[in-house]
Amino acid sequence: MKKVVVGLSGGVDSSVSAYLLQQQGYEVIGLFMKNWHDDSVTISDECPWLDDSNDAMLVAEKLGIPFQTVDLSEQYKERIVDYMFNEYERGRTPNPDVLCNREIKFDVFMKIALSLGADYVATGHYCRKGEIQKNGETIYQLLAGKDASKDQSYFLCQLTQEQLAKSLFPIGELQKSEVRKIAKEQNLVTADKKDSQGLCFIGKVRLPDFLQQKLQPKEGTIVEIDAAKELYSEEKADYRSKIEELEHLSKKYKYASTDGKVVGKHQGAHYFTKGQRKGLAVGGTPEPLFIIDTDVKENVIYTGQGKNHPGIYRKALFVNNEEVHWVRKDLALGENEELHVKARIRYRQPLQNATLHQTGNGLYVVFEENQASITEGQFVAWYDGEELLGSGVIS
Repeated sequence: MKKVVVGLSGGVDSSVSAYLLQQQGYEVIGLFMKNWHDDSVTISDECPWLDDSNDAMLVAEKLGIPFQTVDLSEQYKERIVDYMFNEYERGRTPNPDVLCNREIKFDVFMKIALSLGADYVATGHYCRKGEIQKNGETIYQLLAGKDASKDQSYFLCQLTQEQLAKSLFPIGELQKSEVRKIAKEQNLVTADKKDSQGLCFIGKVRLPDFLQQKLQPKEGTIVEIDAAKELYSEEKADYRSKIEELEHLSKKYKYASTDGKVVGKHQGAHYFTKGQRKGLAVGGTPEPLFIIDTDVKENVIYTGQGKNHPGIYRKALFVNNEEVHWVRKDLALGENEELHVKARIRYRQPLQNATLHQTGNGLYVVFEENQASITEGQFVAWYDGEELLGSGVIS
């Protein structure tokens, strides 16, 4: 019997994962990760870790599997929380869920599981693992979950072959409704529990409050940029080289306070992100204001009216070489190579047609259609059909 450690989070997906593995004849151990201690910044008590660990324990008891809790709050603080503060301070918007999978669940947690003699680690993610042979080697594929509305392959876009080799995703073939049905039939306490929307395991967090622990509030101005501004009409057609064209397409607009009019004040540019509409507290404009850029150095937030404002859209993005990651290393592009793919720049975004261009200093992703709010610090992931091939941090 192969031994599997299941990351029991206290939710329905991981509960059913444990049950299915048990049915398949694995020896199953349930492990709950405690990642967070500070309750002062969570919103209400909707998702405190105590309830979750209790639910996880009840599920393990019901299934008759061994259960224990591991406290990973030290590593979590170092690898996720500090990194997040750092990114926000630089004016980038990190994705804690992608990081949590790469750094905690499939690294620290996986190492603990393997040290307990486990052959595999299983999670309740909606994705699937494929296996192919190539030149006598086994290559693992990261495939989208069958439930298109729940597919979570994007959150696992930073996984490596080594991590995939040791991973199992028992519910990847199921629809969410089927997962709930199984949980009900088995009388699992988590059957009707609603999905947590929190910051990967921390529970519901008020982001500004969370960030304020480290990043001091400082007052700055909100500037509105007119959609008819001449900087949006620069059309450039005759490029001297492919690189010049790629640089032009992926270049972000540069704003100065003098480019627009001051319409309000804010408490710190680092609390805000591109594409954001709420929290600006500026009224009286015919269309709502959207953030088109933030400047953390000068502490200015740039906004534009309406979701069709040209400042929101760009056709291409750039990823530094050291932040390019191929799940399928065997398909990595060499310099000056290109590849037609489907790509997304955020979770649940419908896949977009795009072309990857690998250059000496990094990877350009050029989309067929203009993309809204391409945000530095977030991940772009690229696919071939249902298979996620690789990802990178938007720079």
